[in-house]
Amino acid sequence: MTAITHFDLPAQRTAPATQRRSRSRYRRLGTAAAWWLASVALFAGLWELAWLMGWAPELLLPPPHIFLQHFSSQARFFDTSTIGADQTPPVVAVATTVLATVLRVLAGLTLGFVASLITGVLISQFLIVRGLVLPTITLLAPISPIAWLPVAIFLFGIGNPPAIFMVFIGVYFVMTLATIGLINEVPATYINVARTMGASRRQILFQVVLPAILPGLLQSLRLNLFAAWMVVLLAEAVGVGSGLGQVVMLARNTFNSSLVFFTMTVIGVSGYLLDIAFRQLQNRLLWWQPAGGGARR
Repeated sequence: MTAITHFDLPAQRTAPATQRRSRSRYRRLGTAAAWWLASVALFAGLWELAWLMGWAPELLLPPPHIFLQHFSSQARFFDTSTIGADQTPPVVAVATTVLATVLRVLAGLTLGFVASLITGVLISQFLIVRGLVLPTITLLAPISPIAWLPVAIFLFGIGNPPAIFMVFIGVYFVMTLATIGLINEVPATYINVARTMGASRRQILFQVVLPAILPGLLQSLRLNLFAAWMVVLLAEAVGVGSGLGQVVMLARNTFNSSLVFFTMTVIGVSGYLLDIAFRQLQNRLLWWQPAGGGARR
């Protein structure tokens, strides 16, 4: 009986602890969702109040209850490949357009992140690369991605490649400089301890430096995610011919203010959900870090 009791006690302690963690997680999710709804409701309420008071003309600034109530009529503008009765269902049209834009953002971010990480590591590790490449990176970094749009069209024509290239440009130079800065800020103690333990240069890079800069890299990538959305919308409006950017341009050309704000709502929700997914991935990759660290309490 004593042996059985001895082995049962850890299991008895583990079950309540797991339940407490689950309840705590659900409470955090519930609190975050409640604040999100309250924030959106406050913003929409102020907008509706401005419309009721006559401060927001319906033709130029239609309130949410106007541009959201006719989902089907707004969604038909998202499917420009077919006309009339052959158009795809509204939900499918919106989802397909959003997915196309999201895939372009993710493709450009992935390429930019990988290329900037490789470039930053090479610059920090090899003097000849630093001398030949870093001045050019610093020279091109201040150039706005908008200025690269004609170059993207000249090189890739019309379609997905120019949009992906624009996102890549918007991320690559900033992320390269961020990578170099993070590598330079790695404490010398980490490297000295690794050398004392007999680690090679390759081991120091992959087992000390890269894990040390990973949190900062992911944070920088998350911030660039919002910039990538802005860049891809511009590229879609001019050089792709499809996507959420094209719908915004269509709304502008037809002076359809309801479609403008409806599309802006879709863009905002899509970007917010993508940011949540990225934060979840970040928490998985940075499993050794506390979820709620920092100065915020």
